[in-house]
Amino acid sequence: MQFTRIWRRAKWIGRGGLFFTPLTSFYMMQFVFGSMPWELSLGVTMANYICIGAIFFLLTALTNRLLLCSLIVHLACIAWGVANYFVTLYRGLPVLPWDFTALRTAVAVAGSYDFTITWEMAAALSILVGLAVLIHRSIRSGGRGSLRQSLPARLACLLAAMLCFTPILNTSTLGRFGVHTDVWDQAGSYRTSGVLTAFLRNFQFMKVEEPQNASPDYIQSLMETVSAKPELLGTVQKPNIIAIMNESWADYEHFDSVQFSESLTDHIEASGALFGHAYASVFGAGTSASEFEFLTGNSMAFLPSGSIPYQQYLTDGSESLASILSGYGYDCLAIHPGERTSWQRNLAYPKLGFDAFKCEEDLAVPVTTEHGYISDATSFEQILWEFEQKEPGQPLFLFNVTIQNHGSYTDPDYPAEVTVIDFPGEFPKAEQYLTLANKSDEAFQMLVDYFSEYEEPTIILMFGDHQPSVEQEFLDLIYNVGEDGTSMEEYMRKYEVPYLIWANYNLPAMELPTTSLNFLGQQLLRLAGIPATGYGQFLWGGQNTLPAICFPGYTDAEGNAYSHLEHNDFTALIEGYRAFQYNNLFGGENRLNSLYDPEPAAEGTA
Repeated sequence: MQFTRIWRRAKWIGRGGLFFTPLTSFYMMQFVFGSMPWELSLGVTMANYICIGAIFFLLTALTNRLLLCSLIVHLACIAWGVANYFVTLYRGLPVLPWDFTALRTAVAVAGSYDFTITWEMAAALSILVGLAVLIHRSIRSGGRGSLRQSLPARLACLLAAMLCFTPILNTSTLGRFGVHTDVWDQAGSYRTSGVLTAFLRNFQFMKVEEPQNASPDYIQSLMETVSAKPELLGTVQKPNIIAIMNESWADYEHFDSVQFSESLTDHIEASGALFGHAYASVFGAGTSASEFEFLTGNSMAFLPSGSIPYQQYLTDGSESLASILSGYGYDCLAIHPGERTSWQRNLAYPKLGFDAFKCEEDLAVPVTTEHGYISDATSFEQILWEFEQKEPGQPLFLFNVTIQNHGSYTDPDYPAEVTVIDFPGEFPKAEQYLTLANKSDEAFQMLVDYFSEYEEPTIILMFGDHQPSVEQEFLDLIYNVGEDGTSMEEYMRKYEVPYLIWANYNLPAMELPTTSLNFLGQQLLRLAGIPATGYGQFLWGGQNTLPAICFPGYTDAEGNAYSHLEHNDFTALIEGYRAFQYNNLFGGENRLNSLYDPEPAAEGTA
């Protein structure tokens, strides 16, 4: 009897709670994400209330089960907050709309990460369990967990849902509530504008905004600013070209702030390879973005934060190193010892002009692993196998994406062989990564040994796609972060990756410039003696003024770093690049195809 009386009172409280569920769900969602919801503005709170309320009111109107609907909405919001917490933790970016085109890739690598529950998550789940117990008790008492509403009340819920769906269907409306997205700091936007509403606002970036002037006439005028074609430095005709994008390859020794128990580049240094550094547009994850920049010459700086060009922007006939080299008679092969559908490479590579793509299941050599991933030694053995099988005299462009050094770096059964001097054992993730990087260096010697005796001229480029996601305290030591804040130059250090160029023939004596991945392909073509396209000529000319352009910023010839938010003497060049890239990717009928194709002299070349 006592519970029955309590239940009757709870029904009235529950009906009142109908209006609080979207608010409490929002609070829990932000709380588990790691931001304090009560610190957000009233407008932002209202925007999130409306968006969550749209779902809640609709479910309530359709099912007439208030408590059950409240439980479902709370659970969904907590799950969304938790998902964004972990995604941000491991890649530096929260969940973005275009991530759902790469779910298979995310699932494939999720098992390698450590998902430790925070106290905020534990607290939210405890409250949720309490609500579930309440529903269970109500069912046992005959309430059926419904707190049934009258027909007019259900119609009112339906009307409320319809009104709430307005800002979801037109996300620009959310801006009136103070919800904003910062493409340079997506995680910050999710903290200040709400995990759900900031996500919804990012739908506006699904379509890249056309620059103010992207007309064909303007693009043609940009070509007139190019003073000369890049000087070709190749000393042989049509060498075989191997490009290796080495997963999470970083050069922490370059910063000279922390000492390690072993050199991570001693084999590379002994090879006599030219060695330099480049800026990537991503940190800790986002491999396909680096691939895209290197292969196409396009920059992520002019695309939405966290976007995935392979899934979003490629079309048949997209210009790349493969399409250019194919025009000069090269066979073009891509190899990745992972899943075929990862980042939808199986769809992207044919669009980029590759003749064939081999993945894990296609490897023809014995497979070895390092911390659960196929080793660089296996990847490089496959490269040697391909050259053993190829037709003599037929030039080959082979693009290899490794996977050995993929995060996370928390395998308890994988001992660290390289330690941080003065801090041994304090950074287990970093030391596991350093051990893997050392094995990459050792594996590279295999390529040097083989191609040193190979009869055909062959040039090899190897570069990192991004730095690894390891302990922040370790990174602070590496970057020598002080108490005075971080300058733009210091901020860009986390995006710096190494690259090397080696050949079995004489390369010109030169110091490799600090550049960015979008320009690196042009450097490779130049050293291989392959003429640039019109677009490539423009890129090379721009590189003389701004040697590096990436998503976080850009650098001038003196090494000074700038944010894309600045307006300065380089703005016109940046905007010209943006317009050229837009014509390349989204020009449609106005695309100037001749500027992206190999020179006419290449036609019929074999």
